[in-house]
Amino acid sequence: MIPTLNLWPTSDMEHALTQPQTSWTQSWGQVPLRIVLGIVFMMHGWQKLFDFGVAGTADILGKLGIPLATAAAVLLIVVELAGGMAILIGSFARTAALLLAIEMCVAIPVARFGGGFFTPYGYEFEMTLLGACLTLAAIGPGGVSADTWWRRRSAAPG
Repeated sequence: MIPTLNLWPTSDMEHALTQPQTSWTQSWGQVPLRIVLGIVFMMHGWQKLFDFGVAGTADILGKLGIPLATAAAVLLIVVELAGGMAILIGSFARTAALLLAIEMCVAIPVARFGGGFFTPYGYEFEMTLLGACLTLAAIGPGGVSADTWWRRRSAAPG
């Protein structure tokens, strides 16, 4: 007798694949991504604010051809610091990730294309951040997040 290969899932398998599951990986899976991404953006915002200053950041942006460089510098610093923190704790993480993805969509062609693909002058790092931000914007912060904690707390009776 020749064994057959069943390509269609059995009812138990089908149930496991189609029903919402709450597992350890679904709760904790985004945490490493959020920690790394949040710290990277917070550190870059911190550098712009405390090492370069608003004026130094505006000078760099002006040299890159960004209009209203001082306003853009303030916006950039706020988005990186607040966005990084939001991603880290998982509060408004999708919105923060989307804003930071937009930032990367500007940074890549404006500041990095001329340096080729590879670091230190290329855009591979910014492209990696773009992919991570788009992923987080699409899937959300996961079950271990401030948003989930607040949602559960407000839904609890009493």
